[in-house]
Amino acid sequence: MKKVILDVDTGIDDALGIVLAVKSGLLDIRAITTVCGNVSLEQATLNTCKIMDLLHRPDIPVYKGANAPLVRNHYDEKRIHGEDGMGGALKNEAPHATPSDGFAPDIMINLAKQHPGELTLVCTGPLTNLANALLKCPELPRFVKEVIFMGGVIHGPGNVTPVAEYNMYADPEAARIVFHAGFGRLVQVGLDVTRKALLTAEHVAQLADPQLQAFVKESTADYTKRYEARYGVRACALHDPLAVGVAIDSGLVHMSSLYVDIETSSRLCDGQTVGDVQSRLGQPPNMAVCEEVDSTAFLELFVREVGKPAMSPAGQGEHKPILG
Repeated sequence: MKKVILDVDTGIDDALGIVLAVKSGLLDIRAITTVCGNVSLEQATLNTCKIMDLLHRPDIPVYKGANAPLVRNHYDEKRIHGEDGMGGALKNEAPHATPSDGFAPDIMINLAKQHPGELTLVCTGPLTNLANALLKCPELPRFVKEVIFMGGVIHGPGNVTPVAEYNMYADPEAARIVFHAGFGRLVQVGLDVTRKALLTAEHVAQLADPQLQAFVKESTADYTKRYEARYGVRACALHDPLAVGVAIDSGLVHMSSLYVDIETSSRLCDGQTVGDVQSRLGQPPNMAVCEEVDSTAFLELFVREVGKPAMSPAGQGEHKPILG
């Protein structure tokens, strides 16, 4: 199994991505790191710990990371994810799980060096933690197998400005560091494909685990209403779970090799990911861009894996905290 770090700003779809990653048993999750984004760092960490409780997986360590973007003020998405980031689901639950000691960027560096060429980073929030790790350890790309990030859009409109996707808009300076760091395999899972991965009430009804079904239904209720108001489709876009899905099975998507950069100093276009689809800039490709998705196959994977009975920690192996 792939050794994986999940880097999250746990709102609704991050939570569902964590659930998919853990419940599938198809990824060796070495750590979960949190970052400010959809909600504050503290709320994202609290939400992540609640999900660990829900999944009965206290063995997977959670580490706190950056509490602000590199140079900008924090821009949250509470209007979409709710004040608590999870649409009110689990709001009355006090988690037993607690974050482990260590700073997320240090954990990324340490785990990558402990497992050179084996570690996959799945980033579903702003790329601030990974950018901080690169600033501390510029040689990090030599040790990392691949980075899969949810963010950006090449061929369509944004979801927070006319051109920018939220994760990129929240910290474009961090994204630019990551884009130009020289990772051997950098995979963009953007709105081009995540807008086609739509979870409906029919899918939720198929989830065989009643506890997870109740969580998914409650957490996505308001999100689904907002999506319908904006796009005319009563569904929840599985942005972050699709990035996890690509880590599990890259065959779910068709990718193109492109040179992609990000706008950081524009009056109107900050956070826009610009894909050089006509090779006009004369730069070699720096990432694999997901352009098509087998949405039926992905949703079947999501429903099957999220709905199945939970695995015991013993079935996954014990991961001891790694001090940064």
